[in-house]
Amino acid sequence: METYFDHSATTYLRPEVTQVMNKYLEDEYGNPGSFHYKGLKAKLALGAAREKIAKIIGCDPSEIIFTGGGTESCNLAIKGLTKSKKKGHIITSSIEHHAVTDTCDYLERHEGFDVTYVGVDKDGIVDVEQVRKAIREDTILISIMYANNEIGTIQPIKEISEIAKDKGIVFHTDACQASGSLDIDVRNIGVDMMTLNASKIYGPKGVGLLYVRKGIRLVPLIHGGGQENNRRSGTENVPGIIGFAEALELAQAEKDSESARLKEIRDYLIKRVVDEIPESWLNGHAEKRLANNANITFLNIEGEAIILLMNEHEIYVSSGSACTSKTLDPSHVIVAMGMPYEAAHGSIRFTLGKRNTKKDVDKLMEVLPDIIEKLRGISPVHLKAEEIR
Repeated sequence: METYFDHSATTYLRPEVTQVMNKYLEDEYGNPGSFHYKGLKAKLALGAAREKIAKIIGCDPSEIIFTGGGTESCNLAIKGLTKSKKKGHIITSSIEHHAVTDTCDYLERHEGFDVTYVGVDKDGIVDVEQVRKAIREDTILISIMYANNEIGTIQPIKEISEIAKDKGIVFHTDACQASGSLDIDVRNIGVDMMTLNASKIYGPKGVGLLYVRKGIRLVPLIHGGGQENNRRSGTENVPGIIGFAEALELAQAEKDSESARLKEIRDYLIKRVVDEIPESWLNGHAEKRLANNANITFLNIEGEAIILLMNEHEIYVSSGSACTSKTLDPSHVIVAMGMPYEAAHGSIRFTLGKRNTKKDVDKLMEVLPDIIEKLRGISPVHLKAEEIR
């Protein structure tokens, strides 16, 4: 029986989500832009989903732009704003998802924008004072993620949002990993733009949103039929958006109870792994982290080799973001925390979900110690933890 420990990459659909989506896949399949009754029913359903999400995140429905996922939303937030400004300075962090870092790199290389990448401490937390000191007269945007997708650290975005507001700078946060775990009410956390997606909360893949506070001008990236108030053209994915709204409502309603349950399993996993496998340790802050995330380094091993051997036991984990799984480079997040390349290669991310129990951890620990011992026996690298920590 398979054991899935990769919920930060994606999740399965909840039955409740599948049920509400099926109606709009099979029966109410109209285009919300059509003038006839079939289209009108789809339009009304789309509006109801928008209102449901707006109530959850504390905004006006008109401030929501539905997109094809978190990556598109981050691109729209950053490129859309910079296109409206023409020039200026951007501040982000060294541990952002590549949807943000690669977008900033593009703007720096090809559009003439300056970008400052603020660092993190050994626990992967962004230094608020570094953000403050990085601000310039021409700073137009700060983009700092809410919770890191690899090591699970929760960033001080409320403090950063206050700094941005004080300086009149637009603040965007990638909150894809935060929904279902943290407060995502934009009034409480103080953000101007926020990215969410459905596939991290037992909703459908290929659906995301960008919250944009009224008064912020974005230049669209996609032109055509003028959907989403002329900010993102293309026929809306009605079944996906309805599924997204249902998944988000369920996730936020269960946030506290499910986080407590996952934290207990997560801590059990961390303790067993670190206690029973020598030269292994937790990456990221012990407490300021998502309830379902345990990122652990196994010294003197390639993380990809661990993944391949665990596949044989139908245990599924990752060595970092699924978006960069095809590269053999070490995690840029782990490296940014100050870990040497040789050690960073051995980091494995375990992210828990609704179907996981402590029995899954017990199954993991039946095979993981032997896998680690086997791989270390053939490893050409022989570092000691005390030499690098």
